[in-house]
Amino acid sequence: MWLDWIKSALSQIMLAAIVLGVFILVWATQVPSARPMLERTGLADLLGLPPAEAAESGAGARRFGGGGASRVVTAPVGTGALNDRITAIGDGRALRSVSVRAETSGRITEIGFGAGEMVEEGTILFHLDDEAERIALDRARLVLDDAREDADRLDRLRQAGSATAVALREAELALRTAELGVRQAEFDLAQRQVIAPISGWMGLLEYEVGDRVTASEELAVISDRSEIQIDFRVPERVLTKLEPGMKITAQPLALNGVEIAGEVVAIDNMVDRNSRTVRVLGQLANEGDRLRDGMSLSVTMSFEGDPFPTVDPLAVQWSSDGAFVWTVRDGKATRVPIEIRQRNQRTVLVEGALEPGEPVVIEGVQTLRPGAEVSIDRDAAANAPDAAPDAATTRKS
Repeated sequence: MWLDWIKSALSQIMLAAIVLGVFILVWATQVPSARPMLERTGLADLLGLPPAEAAESGAGARRFGGGGASRVVTAPVGTGALNDRITAIGDGRALRSVSVRAETSGRITEIGFGAGEMVEEGTILFHLDDEAERIALDRARLVLDDAREDADRLDRLRQAGSATAVALREAELALRTAELGVRQAEFDLAQRQVIAPISGWMGLLEYEVGDRVTASEELAVISDRSEIQIDFRVPERVLTKLEPGMKITAQPLALNGVEIAGEVVAIDNMVDRNSRTVRVLGQLANEGDRLRDGMSLSVTMSFEGDPFPTVDPLAVQWSSDGAFVWTVRDGKATRVPIEIRQRNQRTVLVEGALEPGEPVVIEGVQTLRPGAEVSIDRDAAANAPDAAPDAATTRKS
């Protein structure tokens, strides 16, 4: 009984060893990065595999390429820039916003606008009771008329020698005083009207005809929101790249999917010591009057960085030493180590010994070895999309 169990166990172990050996052999012959690992562990000698140098020679190429050059599809290396993208949340505010107050106290007798209406500069917004001011103006005009008649009469008498120069000067002084009295009365009457200082949109109306107001009360707010300014902050590391006129893109948080182009109009002259940020003022056109004073907006700014080679994502291969690509130089496969800097949907921005326009392999990499002869499938390469066009990838902050 025990003998049968031992025989069964040995046969299973032998079968597993054979399967494992076949798997390692297939792995070693099909995966380019397997041969160095097997040599480091000593399994290459145990399995009777030739050294890596021999595998990279013509014998290895014949085994995997059917005795000829390996056919591959390539795509050219492009160039791209690692862009630095800054995203910040800012507060929108109207281009101009004015709080309207009366110059004097009084009772409202007339309101010249409706809540939320557009008003033009110079429009009478509120009219306060002005009966006393009108009476004062009429009185001042009567005094002026009387003073003018006295001055004219004394001037005629002075010319006839019947009046003294002193009397004439006193009459002229009274005339000037009466004129100032009329101007003061007209000014007092004008103060009973609240005039729109700018053109813009009115806010909600909080007062009614008959309400009594004082000079310190805010009667209304006028907002010129033809353009919206955004107050936001960016890290100090981009301060040297900031300048007025730079393009920005804003997304109102309340309007999903809406993007509005704008520009930087001002940059603060100091860095906040606590947050290490710089205050920036942007400006957007408010087409369709979609934006409001106080709205939150997500602002994006892009800063172009240094250029790097870009390759098709299919060209990037991996080994125990890291990422690499296969390029064709003088008709032979060359393995070029790379460092991946950034990925996007169409390209991979890398750092390595690659030149713009140089062909990199995107199909057929399984049969390649360093130094192996390569035949480029021109038809497939012509039909393939440009793997690495000039592009710019982004890094968000």
